[in-house]
Amino acid sequence: MATTVADVVTPDPLTIEATGTVRDAAELMRAGNIDDVIVVEDGVGIVTDRDLVVRVLAIGGGSKVPLRQACRGPVTVGPTESIERAAQLMSENAVRRLPVIVDDVVVGVVSIGDLAVERDADSALADISAAEPNT
Repeated sequence: MATTVADVVTPDPLTIEATGTVRDAAELMRAGNIDDVIVVEDGVGIVTDRDLVVRVLAIGGGSKVPLRQACRGPVTVGPTESIERAAQLMSENAVRRLPVIVDDVVVGVVSIGDLAVERDADSALADISAAEPNT
């Protein structure tokens, strides 16, 4: 049974420079069949498919909007922290993903789905998270 973030982390997340556009991020998400990318520039950020919709498209922004306008500086977690602590951080900050950081380097991402699969494998969220992605 997993006890730490290191036990459930998805390693080697895709990254993108903050100087890119929201289209660059969307293309990377599509190519990787993922719903978030780590944004790197003097620290770390994260952008999700939902961020692109809510923070850009819904207010009339287009594909050339700079990525930093959709990005948010995330709450992060270390690989040695407990999965309970990761769940607590997600709850307290209303986020679904946490970049996993070691010595200021992003080494992975842990999602609410990762925690659901580990903590309650019979839950609907665990089933959805474990299923093959739709393409």
